[in-house]
Amino acid sequence: MIDESAIRLRFEALAPVLDERARRRFAAAEAMSAGRGGVSAVTRATGVARSTIGRGLAELRSGETLDTSRVRRPGGGCKPLIETDTNLLNDLRSLVEPDTRGDPQSSLLWTCKSLTKLSRGLREMGHKIGRTLVGELLHELEYSLQGNRKTLEGSKHPDRDAQFRYINGCVNKALAAGAPAISVDTKKKELVGDFRNAGREWRPKGSPEEVRVHDFVIPELGRAAPYGVYDIAANAGWVSVGIDHDTGAFAVNAIRSWWKLMGRERYPDASTLLITADGGGSNGSRVRLWKLELQKLADELGLTITVCHLPPGTSKWNRIEHRLFSFITGNWRGKPLVSHQVIVQLIAATTTKTGLTVRCELDQNTYPAGIKVSDAEIEAVNLARHDFHGEWNYTISPKALTLER
Repeated sequence: MIDESAIRLRFEALAPVLDERARRRFAAAEAMSAGRGGVSAVTRATGVARSTIGRGLAELRSGETLDTSRVRRPGGGCKPLIETDTNLLNDLRSLVEPDTRGDPQSSLLWTCKSLTKLSRGLREMGHKIGRTLVGELLHELEYSLQGNRKTLEGSKHPDRDAQFRYINGCVNKALAAGAPAISVDTKKKELVGDFRNAGREWRPKGSPEEVRVHDFVIPELGRAAPYGVYDIAANAGWVSVGIDHDTGAFAVNAIRSWWKLMGRERYPDASTLLITADGGGSNGSRVRLWKLELQKLADELGLTITVCHLPPGTSKWNRIEHRLFSFITGNWRGKPLVSHQVIVQLIAATTTKTGLTVRCELDQNTYPAGIKVSDAEIEAVNLARHDFHGEWNYTISPKALTLER
């Protein structure tokens, strides 16, 4: 009686290291040693087909010397699909290339090009193919899964680099003179409440903090608008968290708060203030309210204020973005911003190994949107445009020279 369990045990022990030819010869050797009924017993024990065992027996009995560099005979096995279906690769390229060759009305052009949808599209074109082979072919064609990359900055102004050099020169001059130079901007507005905040933090296993499913504003809490002031020389930041509109008046009041609570102490003898800012938003180069409020600030503090705006489409190069805001985002990652007080505390707790310190306060003032500044009001601003791009670079001087600081 043939011991099929012993055959099965030996086969399972060797199967992981056997190729197609070795598996065939092993089954044939077991069948030959078992004698009558051996082929059927080996088939039941190993699952190897009778025809395969028959080919193995023929090889053993013939004593032929096989080419050890090959597993199958020359010409054995199925030919690759790309050899029998000559249009397959071209049709696959036509579906995945950005500038598609083919029918511009194809619905696949306007959907996510997943393996399932690509294989379905190829089948509709007459090819017999599955999603697994589509993935293998895409790798052969040197395609890979990729996301979007933020690199396009819109139209590039011809004087963009020159403006950056101009700003850098103004900043270096101010720092050399011991005068304050700051970078300002509004951070992304945040919903206040138990909403999901990107990122993760350590918590007991299996107990993530529960937040709302939908991000609908809570009327009684609203949104928070953090406006930041980064002191370049001191590596120190100030953030005013607004609860109303992000306007020019709000932006200038944040600078006023920084000066009274931080800047004046660090620069007691300052007579000038340099501000670098984006070209848009509440502190935009074309915002009349921004300039009008800066005039009020200059009169109030007795400071001559110079503003240099970054050229269009370059807001990500603003110093405050990567020297202050990025660290604030990292500090509150994974924490729901459930109240204005939590936001203030998280911002104020932001530090870095290089010595960054941050102060933060809640600005509960209201700043109406849509305030119109008349031509007469803007003409009254004591503004001197610089020779180089005066629309980006200008100085606002106090109207009186003997005001109490």
